[in-house]
Amino acid sequence: MTGNDAGEGPADEADEEELTYADAGVDIDASEAATAALVGAVGESEGDYAGLLDIGDRYLALATDGVGTKLIVAEALDDYSTVGIDCIAMNANDLVAAGVRPVAFVDYLAVDAPDERFAEQVGRGLSAGAEAAGVELVGGETAVMPEVIKGLDLAGTCAGLARKDAIFPGEAEEGDALVGFRSSGIHSNGLTLAREAATRDHEYDDDCPFEGYDTVGEALLEPTRIYTDLLDPMREHGVHAAAHVTGGGWTNLERMGSFRYVVEDAFDPHPVFEFVQRAGNVSDEEMHRTFNMGTGFVAALAPENAEELAAATDGRIVGRVESGSGVAVRSLEL
Repeated sequence: MTGNDAGEGPADEADEEELTYADAGVDIDASEAATAALVGAVGESEGDYAGLLDIGDRYLALATDGVGTKLIVAEALDDYSTVGIDCIAMNANDLVAAGVRPVAFVDYLAVDAPDERFAEQVGRGLSAGAEAAGVELVGGETAVMPEVIKGLDLAGTCAGLARKDAIFPGEAEEGDALVGFRSSGIHSNGLTLAREAATRDHEYDDDCPFEGYDTVGEALLEPTRIYTDLLDPMREHGVHAAAHVTGGGWTNLERMGSFRYVVEDAFDPHPVFEFVQRAGNVSDEEMHRTFNMGTGFVAALAPENAEELAAATDGRIVGRVESGSGVAVRSLEL
């Protein structure tokens, strides 16, 4: 994806300051350092995308995540009907990346003031997300904290169960093929950068400059795809490791082990990514380090099984695993 691929902009567009995720307010390196400090203080648990607790012949797995600044777009459009789907998806997908079936979810809604209308909309989204993920909503908490929260925040925790022989080994192998699966859009990561770019010359309720959505904000609110339907096919075809492509974009592949991940045939980015890149004058490298760019989930497995997995699902072989380090996406080194 290059500036030309994204389309021609106004004559003075090239002169606009290049926007980065850190400029928008999120420094990934600083965030990772803070996370490492927290883990160092409380101690590590088994598992990467999910914490795994040994309960005998099975693992109890837990993942927790939130919707992030996508809520600001929802607030601007006064439409909270889909953010519950995002909340379920961001947690359930992390369990799937570990090879664990999600079974139950509990939400946490913090608000500055109670509001039945948006609470009902959030609940509708949670219900739809739970149905899509195949999990039970087993309760939640609503906290009213006007001195702490401005607007609302939505997060949750997903629990899953897996036999010990059913989880993925968690480490790719040299020579593996990479099977990728399409995202539905931006999902719930990188919205700080996407919002900053989109609102340089647009409002959230402006007409969307590309097909499929009525407004700019509606495109940003497209719910995160839920990947629980991939769990059984991935197990059947011997997946070694999987990556949920979230914050950090394509660098998430490195969570599958210390190898070089070469991505040569990724899905084309959705128009929303081209819009964000053009509007924010964002470099190709920054786009791929921040967003999923059209591929929301990746599995590493033996090449002889990869074609079968792709054929059994809506996936495609997007690349391979080599010795070395780093991630190469098309002509980019991340």
